Amino acid sequence: MNERRTGQWKAALRSVGFACLGMALLLFAWWIGGLIVETNPALMAFADFAPEPALARLLEMLVTGEAWAMMVPSLARVMQGLALAVAIGVPVGIAIGRVPALREITNIPFQFLRMISPLSWMPIAVMAFATWDGAIVFLITVAAVWPVLFSTAAGLKRVDPAWFRVARNLGARPWHMLFTIILPAISQDILTGIRLALGVAWIVLVPAEYLGVTSGLGYAINDARDTLEYDRLAATVVIIGVIGFALDFVCQQAITRLSWHRDD
Repeated sequence: MNERRTGQWKAALRSVGFACLGMALLLFAWWIGGLIVETNPALMAFADFAPEPALARLLEMLVTGEAWAMMVPSLARVMQGLALAVAIGVPVGIAIGRVPALREITNIPFQFLRMISPLSWMPIAVMAFATWDGAIVFLITVAAVWPVLFSTAAGLKRVDPAWFRVARNLGARPWHMLFTIILPAISQDILTGIRLALGVAWIVLVPAEYLGVTSGLGYAINDARDTLEYDRLAATVVIIGVIGFALDFVCQQAITRLSWHRDD
């Protein structure tokens, strides 16, 4: 037991060490890029993209509360869009996974729709929704629904059909089948789909928030660009990266905890 625990600690320290090394290399590359920009007369106007002014502005934004004020609306929009994507994608994915004929009918239309850029729906979203927030949530939903739907369908397709036969022989009703067999069996697939959907939604968020709203991370980037505050723009990019990484990490941990593969 002690040897196993020691091995786990060594593996954890090794992982942390490599992560720190990777971040150090990233910061070094950022610093080199900032140095090149600063020493180039044609690019000197963008010198505030460098780490020192950007991180100093980031600290100021955190202290004054500016960073938190721009995070909250964006997170709210992403969570609303993701919730709608899950509410649509999971039931439809279960139906496709359970009914082969439905899977055949929807395969080509769904694959066709999936390959359309979510931002292509922007003019329709603006016309269809009375508020900018509604249009942004719609775009996020359109982007996020496909990973959830296809992951759910693929997970259910892999479930052993014998489980359903045994459940029917024992008198299981459809609701029993759903909550005792289907959802537990595909929970990890659903979370994997949500993780992928969250990444797509987070990428779509920033250009979607160019739509006319006066809050959020995308608006902050657009505003910083227009006012030539490149240190604030770079700081906002860092905030977007940190939040996206944190959300992805939470999903990854949830998937790991629900994994059926346990260490002995």
